[in-house]
Amino acid sequence: MRLALLTYSTKPRGGVVHTLALAEALAALGVDVTVWTLGRGGDADFFRPVDPAVRVRVVDFPAVDGEAVGARIVRSIATLRAAFDAHLAAGGTYDVVHAQDCISANAVERCVRTVHHLDHFTTPELAACHERAVVRPSALVCVSASVAREVEQGWGRHPTVIGNGVEAERFAAAAQDHAGQQHWRDRVGERYVLAVGGIEPRKGSLDLLEAVARLRVDDPGLELVVAGGETLFDYRDYRAAFDDRARALGVVPQVLGPVEHAALPSLVAGCGALGFVSTQEGFGLAAMEALAADVPVVVRDLPVMAEVFGPHVRYGSDPAGMAVALRAALDEGPLPGGQAFARRHTWAAAARAHLAFYAAREP
Repeated sequence: MRLALLTYSTKPRGGVVHTLALAEALAALGVDVTVWTLGRGGDADFFRPVDPAVRVRVVDFPAVDGEAVGARIVRSIATLRAAFDAHLAAGGTYDVVHAQDCISANAVERCVRTVHHLDHFTTPELAACHERAVVRPSALVCVSASVAREVEQGWGRHPTVIGNGVEAERFAAAAQDHAGQQHWRDRVGERYVLAVGGIEPRKGSLDLLEAVARLRVDDPGLELVVAGGETLFDYRDYRAAFDDRARALGVVPQVLGPVEHAALPSLVAGCGALGFVSTQEGFGLAAMEALAADVPVVVRDLPVMAEVFGPHVRYGSDPAGMAVALRAALDEGPLPGGQAFARRHTWAAAARAHLAFYAAREP
């Protein structure tokens, strides 16, 4: 089988992490896999090395100063489409084209598509991109039943549910890497709550900030650390509101930006708790990685989080509830069974499920 997996970025966003891990697991099963992506700002490679069994095509996507979000989305689609069409015109062929986001789904004529989560956009070009990427693909995959139900209720389509895997052993090893953990504690503080994914509305960053500020009243040494955050979208206004509120609360979050792939597990394993309080999620890969690292996790009380994580995480629905859950996590540690639970989510199993999904599609 010749398979094209398409994603929109080389950066360590959840959907990109999913794409690479799935590609490598499928290649291990004998699939001829090519990953297509946009390389922003001169990027020629992904954020981490990719198994040589997987072909990689990075399409140059130069930055344009002052470009609005809508224009950037339109240009992203056009740039990826032009490169992919040129490849097909030159004789390139695929049995399956599988888009992992709305940009890549709009850039190809026919595909299957994974809906990782649903968003509600106000930018017209982005809203149109999102709508077409649910309606036009020949078949849909969702990473949880909760997202599949949203698609069914909103569009009348019936996605196949295939959950994420997780690199459990990589994060489990970090739980024993005491030197790696101490490196981070020396850098950011002995006790910290970690957020992964940057500062943006969907990640619930303001709510987590409020929750940590409540804890710091009696625990002033507790730090808030934020890792990651590269995106095509513009969240400058939200970031400004976050920074203003942090100053008002007397909190100085340590914002690390993207963290090297090899260093991320020890950063996760060294935290007192992971605060994963997104307002919308499809699965929660960063939270599953934290469970694999034997770290306590606090999530927003959403149906998808209850579906995916059940009794292995603590829940909060607002900053006050999140603060209570974080206090318990910091004082009592991880809930029972979380690490073993994470180990059951393998990319090999996800790859086998994808092969069955592809086989069920019409030629």
